[in-house]
Amino acid sequence: MHKAIIIDDERLARNELKKLLLDFPEVEVIDEATNATEGFEKIEKHNPNLIFLDIQMPGKTGFDMLMELERAPHVIFTTAYDEYALKAFEVNALDYLMKPIEPRRLADALQKLQQVEEKENGVFNRGILNENDQVFVKDGERCWFVKLAEVRMFESVGNYAKVFFAGNKPLILKSLNALEERLDEKIFFRANRKHIVNLRMIEKIEPYFNGGLLLDLQGGEKVEVSRRQAVKFKEMMSL
Repeated sequence: MHKAIIIDDERLARNELKKLLLDFPEVEVIDEATNATEGFEKIEKHNPNLIFLDIQMPGKTGFDMLMELERAPHVIFTTAYDEYALKAFEVNALDYLMKPIEPRRLADALQKLQQVEEKENGVFNRGILNENDQVFVKDGERCWFVKLAEVRMFESVGNYAKVFFAGNKPLILKSLNALEERLDEKIFFRANRKHIVNLRMIEKIEPYFNGGLLLDLQGGEKVEVSRRQAVKFKEMMSL
């Protein structure tokens, strides 16, 4: 069963979508919101595993709202943007539904959701972010949903953190300390003041100055583990 929230400033569009969704008993619309701020509050309150999200709304856009979320639920965009304009967004959202929404396209989108959920086994819990959780990141015009398992490391840049995944390094508005509290420490390790690394992305470990360690990550980055953290690291890795 998918608990869904519809976020769209047009009442007619919300009603139309709710009517279409009556043919899909596996989706329960638990709430709706008329703008991004309200959408954010309702997602935090209900923790849905699916949202239907309009991109253009008065005030904040749908993308702005995703940036503020701790973790992104599955997202199906409902939008008046044409296909061509959507190519600008490299978001691997589940799907984009063009308004007016065609029932067949809605069925396709929900089919994709089914496949993704089967792979993930419905992981969706509060508290610690696990490796199947996805975060939404944006860099200029480019946007992504990134599974935490694909992140090599986070690097502190003031109040922001740089997220290293594939060939990309966009920023998110989260401090390293805030991230450390939410990430699973069995997978993400605070190597030093500036870096949190994904333990599964380490290719090589070398001794370094003053009892520290040097980690080579899969993306070619080298990260120093401070002396104090090296003690903890060796315990964890039973080195």
